[in-house]
Amino acid sequence: MGVKLTDLLIKKQISFQDLEGKKIAIDASNMLYQFLSSIRQSDGTPLKDSQGNITSHLVGTFNRLSNLMSKNIRLAVVFDGKMPLLKIKTQEEREYRKQIAEKKLQQAREEEDIEDMHKYSKQTTRLTKDMTEETKELLKAMGIPVVNAPAESDAQISFMAEQGDVWAIASSDRDCLVYGAPRIITNLTLSQRRKLPSGVSVKTTPELIDLKETLAHLKINQDQLLVIAILTGTDYNINGVKGIGPKTALKLVHQYKDFDVLFKEVKADFNWKEIYAVFKSMPIMKNYQLKWNSVDVEKVKEILVEKHDFSLERVEKILKNITHRKKDQSGLQKFF
Repeated sequence: MGVKLTDLLIKKQISFQDLEGKKIAIDASNMLYQFLSSIRQSDGTPLKDSQGNITSHLVGTFNRLSNLMSKNIRLAVVFDGKMPLLKIKTQEEREYRKQIAEKKLQQAREEEDIEDMHKYSKQTTRLTKDMTEETKELLKAMGIPVVNAPAESDAQISFMAEQGDVWAIASSDRDCLVYGAPRIITNLTLSQRRKLPSGVSVKTTPELIDLKETLAHLKINQDQLLVIAILTGTDYNINGVKGIGPKTALKLVHQYKDFDVLFKEVKADFNWKEIYAVFKSMPIMKNYQLKWNSVDVEKVKEILVEKHDFSLERVEKILKNITHRKKDQSGLQKFF
């Protein structure tokens, strides 16, 4: 879900060429939910192997990250750790919505309504522990470094970007800005073509959001950005303050320099300081390692072809593309 800052942000379209040679960290859960939600059959059923195991997350991870690797973009992937207590209520509400969607999905199946089957099946998406672990295994086989955050991946990945160990973060959520990430890239792991509700297919291009540029444009500081997020809703207070959207929240932080007065004035029905503290004190790991390795071709084949029935021909074709590219660029590594 994430914070609701989109309407306030300055977004700049960029090309994949702009990212060549750069280190980009990916928010794993954000990416995997995208794959599980979008990579499906026409009736909404996730892709599965012959044993009935869902493979949409593996299809997305291998195909789309290999594509980025072939463009000489160096990737790292960060996974969530322990969930903060304040987020449990959010997770419970999400689970309740999934259960409602499952009932509607069953009804759509009984009525053979393909459109509704596709619609509601996407709303029942769950990322399991097994899916997470096999994704990590595949990433390591692809030579991509994996980082396990102690808590929220958003905080960990933002710290890595602040340290300069990665140039930007790839995520469709904006939470990383609140944690101080200098740059976010959206649409990076999505399909390069997206179908609109009208059925028209449009090209999807990456967009860059620069934190300093955004703060300067809005004439606010990092703390004010966090307060805007709390006013409009975060994973720790989903709905924020009733009736307050991003533009109103921006006016309020300009008007009130004392945040206690601000939240009292808007009659917030939650403890804003508690949410503020969660963002400010989120645990992070400082001794992480980012080491890019050669692709383990046989391990990738074992995971995808032997375990999950992927096409050997297609897997080998993609592997040849990324291993050949890596050799071509080996003399340039010192510059990256």
